[in-house]
Amino acid sequence: MFSCYIFVVVSLINFLPDFHVSSCDQNCADKPRFTPSRLVVQFGKPTSALCSVCQPGCNVSLFNIESPIGSLTENGTEVTWTVDEMTEWIISPMCYYHNDTTDVQCCSDLPITVYKPPDNVSFSVHPDVPMSESQQYTLQCEVQDVAPVKNLRVTFYRGQTALVELKREKDEPTPVSEIFTWNITSTKEDDGVQFWCEAKLELGAEGPQPPPVVESEKLTAAVHYKPQLEASVPPDPIILTEGNPLTLNCSSVGNPPPSYTWTPSSPSRTTSPSSGSVFFINSITHEDEGSYTCYVSNEKGSITVQFDVKVQADNLILIVGLVVAAVLLAVIVGVAVFIRKGTSTRRREDVPL
Repeated sequence: MFSCYIFVVVSLINFLPDFHVSSCDQNCADKPRFTPSRLVVQFGKPTSALCSVCQPGCNVSLFNIESPIGSLTENGTEVTWTVDEMTEWIISPMCYYHNDTTDVQCCSDLPITVYKPPDNVSFSVHPDVPMSESQQYTLQCEVQDVAPVKNLRVTFYRGQTALVELKREKDEPTPVSEIFTWNITSTKEDDGVQFWCEAKLELGAEGPQPPPVVESEKLTAAVHYKPQLEASVPPDPIILTEGNPLTLNCSSVGNPPPSYTWTPSSPSRTTSPSSGSVFFINSITHEDEGSYTCYVSNEKGSITVQFDVKVQADNLILIVGLVVAAVLLAVIVGVAVFIRKGTSTRRREDVPL
């Protein structure tokens, strides 16, 4: 009978802590206070917190911190909870006490966020590169083994410009892998630009500063687009003086790089290959007058540029010719007059007195 009584007493003693915790009041005026009031700790790392059970002079006979892991150290009415290695994803230590005067059980929870940066962040484009201008593509960012996912922010970048920030409204405290996507319409300006993404854990003021960030590799976009004229087109028609050089330019940009085909009015007069972007005649003549067509093409399309060339006489040569002719005429006239005067003089000298 006595042994049964001892067993009951021991059982009640062992039950009392659980009883106080399970029936405590978290809204009492003088409730336990944790310092810090919230913890953010990386999985596998150490952490600690201090619980001040109640105000100095309070009458308590039973107090403690309830937690599945960690060690406890008491100092008066303060209890320090220490964890050498965080091994729980869901944990909220409870600090509690029983006030013998008022027979009130009070307690407070310590909110803890356990986080883990991603193991890897990868970036890809679908369909795969190379891109084509004005087509829609999906940027994809895969984040592997991150926690908690509700604090994850994924940002897509074009060069150093942020395109969009995405998040998940998922309350999952343990590590998960997530895929984020964003659609874009490609332009020729995207050719050669680096696209990438980053994963950031926004854990609040109590979390690490700056927040943990993992970046993906950078992917350089190759955008295929049809040729577009880069050189300025001269006024139409192009008027040149005979004897001057002729230079026509239909330089264009495109990806793949475009090829050029020229159709001149007089192919025999070309002094440079007609497969480049520049067509050249060293000294133009009236035979070179006419239209010149430049055909620019690649696998995405083509453009045609036409030049109309007019050749005018060299007025300087005409003027010089006229001056020379006038001079010659003047000389001839002068000589004729001189000869005529000489003949008249000899005739007068031959007349008898």
